[in-house]
Amino acid sequence: MANQTYSKEVLQQQVNVVDLKEPPTLLLKNVTYLHSYLHTWMKGNIWIYGERIVYVGKEMPEDAPNVMDCSDMVAVPGYIEPHVHPFQLYNPVSLAHHAARFGTTTLICDNLSFLLGLSTEEAHRLLDELRSLPSTLFWWSRFDAQSLLNDEASMFTGESVKAWLDHPLVVQGGELTGWPRLLQGDENMHAWVRYAKENKKRMEGHFPGASEKTLAKLMLLGAESDHEAMTADEVITRLSQGYYVTIRDSSIRPDLETILEQLVKKGITRFDRLFMTTDGSHPFYYERGISNVLIKKAIDLGVPIIDAYHMASDNIARYYGMDHSYGNIATGRVANINLLSSKTEPTPMHVIAKGTVVSNNEEDSNLPQLPSLKLDWQLSEDDFQFASQMGMHLVNNVIAKPYRSEQDLSVDQLLQEQDECFLMMVARDGSWRLNTVVKGFAQVDGLASSYSGTGDVLLIGKCRKSMIRAFNRVKELAGGIVLVQEGEIRAEIQLPIFGSMSQKPFEQVIAEEREIIQTLKNAGYAFEDPAFTLLFLTATHLPFVRLTQKGLIDVKNQEIMISPVKRKGF
Repeated sequence: MANQTYSKEVLQQQVNVVDLKEPPTLLLKNVTYLHSYLHTWMKGNIWIYGERIVYVGKEMPEDAPNVMDCSDMVAVPGYIEPHVHPFQLYNPVSLAHHAARFGTTTLICDNLSFLLGLSTEEAHRLLDELRSLPSTLFWWSRFDAQSLLNDEASMFTGESVKAWLDHPLVVQGGELTGWPRLLQGDENMHAWVRYAKENKKRMEGHFPGASEKTLAKLMLLGAESDHEAMTADEVITRLSQGYYVTIRDSSIRPDLETILEQLVKKGITRFDRLFMTTDGSHPFYYERGISNVLIKKAIDLGVPIIDAYHMASDNIARYYGMDHSYGNIATGRVANINLLSSKTEPTPMHVIAKGTVVSNNEEDSNLPQLPSLKLDWQLSEDDFQFASQMGMHLVNNVIAKPYRSEQDLSVDQLLQEQDECFLMMVARDGSWRLNTVVKGFAQVDGLASSYSGTGDVLLIGKCRKSMIRAFNRVKELAGGIVLVQEGEIRAEIQLPIFGSMSQKPFEQVIAEEREIIQTLKNAGYAFEDPAFTLLFLTATHLPFVRLTQKGLIDVKNQEIMISPVKRKGF
């Protein structure tokens, strides 16, 4: 499990502090704190030595080099975000620093981007290097890529999946976006779920719209939690089938307020199997914080205050079996503590992570030892050949339906009065292209993005020359999103890490993303989160039609509507 361990020498030092032979490194004096096990508020002193709480109670040490008088403050456990995609324009380092400033000191993270960009050995070295952050990052192990990849079989082998599940920082398998394969008896999926369970790792589902019987079958097959409930009734159905349920509040699924309001109205009084998540939202959505925002919404909607805090701390720690180290304030726990102005204001005045007060200054946001994206190929007019009129009709941020364009796709520029754009996906190595059209995106002349769900390059626009110009700028940036209107670059964000992550400080990434959003909205983008639109164009766990490395696919029928074409020179 994910509980922290210490050497005999360090343990003796901690005992010496309690015996008054050594002073604590930090003393929180006269603080009102949340005692999760007694489910009440208590008054006392918290002794911290190094990264660990060594005593909580009425006693005072004889001396302490650092004392914080907390008489007018309230202490709660550092918050835990249970479902993080740490590569959504930001990177794990910049996200961890930003999250810690707002009190989220533990993140449970997706490994998909590392699967796409690194070997298992390289990824695990990086995980170990990230231990030095003030926040604590745990991880999950994917069993599928949530798209059709040409090399998926080599990416997800028994050896690689088990190596991930064996890593001490990996706390679960999933999320199971490929759950239909589990129901259909896929041998690999069954073996990996079984291996995770045998090694006491949790299994997280991804079951949007699943019926009661489907949920029951997936529970029997090993699933334990799910974050895809969209209504209070769906939450109750999952609870009834024995699931732990994570309620979302993201830029594209802002379900938390409606669900909690309905649960309170239905008289639900037990919240101990409920968690809250922002589900890997993009930077602009985190401007005011992460878990602190969710807790505030829960309190304001009538969830009992202690339960609201536990939905972002103790409940999650207990589920993952890490409550001996994380998620509560008690002797022996890692000193992740938020100091608040009041019980009803979860945005902290001060944050303590691993025993150290977190600075509000912007920290170094660089991921160590990762190469920049290199696109060493050119686009040409020959690439703009559209052999099929079939395309994708975008009906919200992420859902696209099949449609047939009536436009002449041989022209250099599509008609402005038609809400259609050229849409291309080109292999990261330039070896193939997939050409189609998209309706309902925006009236944009040219957009190029290395940010996608498969790591390949996306091109969208009405004007071929503008699309090429946007792509050339992405190449210069060594990865990014670039928007061209009327021949000029109007907005851009540089994403050199795998083509999906910025190295810049979090606040700067927020500003650049907001410029992208506003420029697209000015061009007619009608939804909330264009980065999610780009990311999920390739996501086969969503209906109805998707771009994949194997072609434009009808997801329901698993039929290829347009096949990729090998590019000249490859």
